[in-house]
Amino acid sequence: MHAILENPAFWALILFFIPLFFRIPVAVALGFSAIAVTYFWDLGLQMMSYNVFANIAKYPLLSIPFFIMAGNIMEKAGIADKIIVFIKGIVGDFTGGLAIAAIAVAVFWGAVSGSTVATVAAIGIILIPGMVKSGYDKPFSTAVISVSSGLAIIVPPSITFILYAVVSGTSVGAMFAAGFFPAFVIAGFLMGSAYLTSKKHGYRGEPRKNGIKGILKDGVNAFWALLTPVVILGGIYGGIFTPTEAAAVACFYGLFVGIVIYRRIGWKDIYNILVETVSASAIGMTVAATAGLYSWVGSTIGLIESAASFLISISPNQYVILLMIYFILFIGGMFLDGTAMVFVFVPIFLPVMQRLNWNPVWFGVMMTIMVAVGTVTPPVALNLFVGCRISGLTMEELTPPVMPLLLALLLALVVLSIFPSITLFLPQFLGFIV
Repeated sequence: MHAILENPAFWALILFFIPLFFRIPVAVALGFSAIAVTYFWDLGLQMMSYNVFANIAKYPLLSIPFFIMAGNIMEKAGIADKIIVFIKGIVGDFTGGLAIAAIAVAVFWGAVSGSTVATVAAIGIILIPGMVKSGYDKPFSTAVISVSSGLAIIVPPSITFILYAVVSGTSVGAMFAAGFFPAFVIAGFLMGSAYLTSKKHGYRGEPRKNGIKGILKDGVNAFWALLTPVVILGGIYGGIFTPTEAAAVACFYGLFVGIVIYRRIGWKDIYNILVETVSASAIGMTVAATAGLYSWVGSTIGLIESAASFLISISPNQYVILLMIYFILFIGGMFLDGTAMVFVFVPIFLPVMQRLNWNPVWFGVMMTIMVAVGTVTPPVALNLFVGCRISGLTMEELTPPVMPLLLALLLALVVLSIFPSITLFLPQFLGFIV
């Protein structure tokens, strides 16, 4: 017992988890535990400032505030409205049409914002009342929006992919390419779940207005909105610009569409966009800095190596180890946001990946899916909180309809885990990985 109390790894864990139970912000808990262990075990306080700087002074991280800004610009420009009207017209009064349309819009909007919470807010405020008006149950409508918005960090461009690439040393372009097909696989599973629930309760969409002519008219109105992911992803995959440059291009394209084409953005909107971008970026970078510091402390005191060795020792079967990792990420997602999960867990899992010869790009996508799961698993469940705020529901009312959709998400994860080629085909085809 005495040896445990003198072990810095023990205190690094205790001093991190205890503040979380008192609802202290994750960034503060990570920083406090790292500073305390560094001070009491004399790891070198003079190294802390260098490590904080090193964790955030990385070129790929520059794209994060740009993508956040791009998402804010697209929302103010009314791009989500145009896309929603177009896709609703396509599905018409098909059984579960609006639910399926909501999932499709979530995929599309994820290719614009890269943030799950932003996606819930952008499309939920329009689609949740629209679904309820069409006869859908409010908890089910909110659950569909909240869960499907997790696709925003799986379909490229993804802020979580950028963070993972920085920590693991993989290519951001490879991560973006790897997320493309898995996003559609997961969307398919979610649509299947939404369809079965809609069929059971008789939920239908709205009849098409003016038939094919109406759809074509909505498509023309949404042309510039639909072109958004083509510009961003086409430029990256075509080698025209890097993911970081693509983020800046997305901002300027959004401003062009919002100011010149749709005329929805004024000077006051630009000011609000900048304020929201700085606020969100500051939160993310603070978590990145303190989580990176915690990872450095964990590596220095042997916590990371011990955790990796423990995982390897559980079983010689790689699928058993992968299941354990998923379980750890599932529990972690209940308490940590995506940024903290990447910086805390990736250094632990990297040695495991190397020993088992797992492709780090494939594993990054699987881990990101688990981060998406964490956005709808209480007590943190950021997507559910935003959904509740929009719909006026309580967490208890929202949780039951979330379960079938969460199960569909996990089933998609199983398929993608068993068949890594689904994830790796596009990055290999584009030459990002061998």
